[in-house]
Amino acid sequence: MAGNQSDGCMFEKIPPYRPREFVPADFDALNVEQVKKIYAVLCERAIASAEDLERFVLDRSELETVLAQQKSILYIEMTCQTDDAVRAGRYKGYVETILPAVKPLADQLDRKYLAERERFGPDVRKYEVYDRDTKADVELFREANVPLQTKEDLLAQDYQTVCGAMMVSFQGQEYTQSQMRKFLEEPNRSTRQSAWQAAADRRLQEQDRIDEIFDRMLDLRGQIAAGAGFDSYLDYKFREYHRFDYSPQTCRQFHEAIEKHAVPALADLHKQRRLQMGPASLRPWDLEADPLGRPPLKPFETIEEYVSRTKEIFSRLDEQLGRQFQEMIDLGLLDLASRKGKAPGGYQENLWEARKPFIFSNAVGSNDDLRVLLHEGGHAFHSYACADQPLLSYRHAPIEFCEVASMAMELFSSFHLDLFYSDCDAARSRRQHFEMILRLLPWIATIDAFQHWLYGHPGHSRRQRRQVWLEFHERFGGGVVDWSGLDAEQATLWQRQLHLFIAPLYYIEYGIAQLGALGLWLQARKDPSAALARYRKALALGGSRPLPELFAEAGLEFDFSEKTVAPLVESLRRELARPE
Repeated sequence: MAGNQSDGCMFEKIPPYRPREFVPADFDALNVEQVKKIYAVLCERAIASAEDLERFVLDRSELETVLAQQKSILYIEMTCQTDDAVRAGRYKGYVETILPAVKPLADQLDRKYLAERERFGPDVRKYEVYDRDTKADVELFREANVPLQTKEDLLAQDYQTVCGAMMVSFQGQEYTQSQMRKFLEEPNRSTRQSAWQAAADRRLQEQDRIDEIFDRMLDLRGQIAAGAGFDSYLDYKFREYHRFDYSPQTCRQFHEAIEKHAVPALADLHKQRRLQMGPASLRPWDLEADPLGRPPLKPFETIEEYVSRTKEIFSRLDEQLGRQFQEMIDLGLLDLASRKGKAPGGYQENLWEARKPFIFSNAVGSNDDLRVLLHEGGHAFHSYACADQPLLSYRHAPIEFCEVASMAMELFSSFHLDLFYSDCDAARSRRQHFEMILRLLPWIATIDAFQHWLYGHPGHSRRQRRQVWLEFHERFGGGVVDWSGLDAEQATLWQRQLHLFIAPLYYIEYGIAQLGALGLWLQARKDPSAALARYRKALALGGSRPLPELFAEAGLEFDFSEKTVAPLVESLRRELARPE
């Protein structure tokens, strides 16, 4: 399968969204002395009016935009080839030198802003979210935590390097973990089992190393929370994520609603699958294959085909979306093919100064790959929609709404899968998508509940951690999949979840957003144009308004209790009950 590999030097050639007004054109974002010097200019600037204060905020935003783009480029380069020592060294150097230097200077600017805000308050509504977030950041910042956070960032890089090197020997060839996924869709059960076991065995070789990384992370996170005056890392992280509109208790209500409504629906789905497939028990390698024994869906053979047909879906939805995706193609802002040394997973990253999105994935030609690009495309369109927001902090929404943008785009696009499939296969693809959503909701509850336990029980042992993981996995798993004889594999499943390592306590956002995306899908079934218009209007707000207002702009209620979960799960049940 043909692929492409991004070149960070090319990124540097993409011009800024608009000319700089404060940061010099020759500013070197990798030179720590230059970085400190320009921060000092802002720290020492006299402010004598509301206009001066607004200029201060805009100049700071411009500076942090330049730095954010530099970090994005280094991160993209590193994840595109984790076994490249030069790229790894450049990213590590930024994490070890620039970020620690900036954090205390950013805190000084936060405090300066809040002090001057009392004297020369700009527009209250315009800066409501900015003020709220800045106050939280000042409350949390401790200079003594900066080296601990640096160590945590480097451990996250170590985890990605370990995962990127997990090549699997199978049927006489070497495959990445991402490439091994395609074998799980094979009709031959023996092939699926062998592939699943080979991939799992390779992961088990690294289980102790990953446990060691995670133990060190837990210790650092506990120290960071305590250093900021919090009894719990859970409470610390909720404040750091600016989760003002919900609480840990709200998350537990989500867990309970999922257990009550989604888990039984998942159990029924698994029972139906077992009856269709015929085995005495449903095993982990039976969950991705077609239950009627049909060969796996093959939406594309080459990356070029993958990209061009996806662009046509976006163009059908809206001509502007098609033009934006074409611009990404033209600028080389896609790296989609799986290869040795590439970090796992997929993401959309922003080139913040250029105000352009970049998409990373590990495509191998599967139906899942199609959803990944549609998903990351939704993030990219979010980036385009709010590009004109003047503040860096308003050019990205809270993750709970960012994921609405991506998940809703998957569902909007599902009406146009004829560009990849026959009518029959398009129906299969849509069904697989709804099955995936029904599996995802309990998995989100599993990961989130597990993380609540992790940070509520500091000092736990690895044995305790694995036992509690198994309890949560059983609670939300539907009770149908047979894990007998796979104790070690089941007990270490959590190690595959990237977010536990690089974004702790980040995952409930996917559950909140999936419910919102399903709400938009129901709107689109009635009036596709109106649903897309509301979606795009909400995306354009970026992060300038609180979460409930972003949801309301899209015609949604910000709620993830039983009141919302129950009817949406029932909608999934009805969709899955349709004859194939």
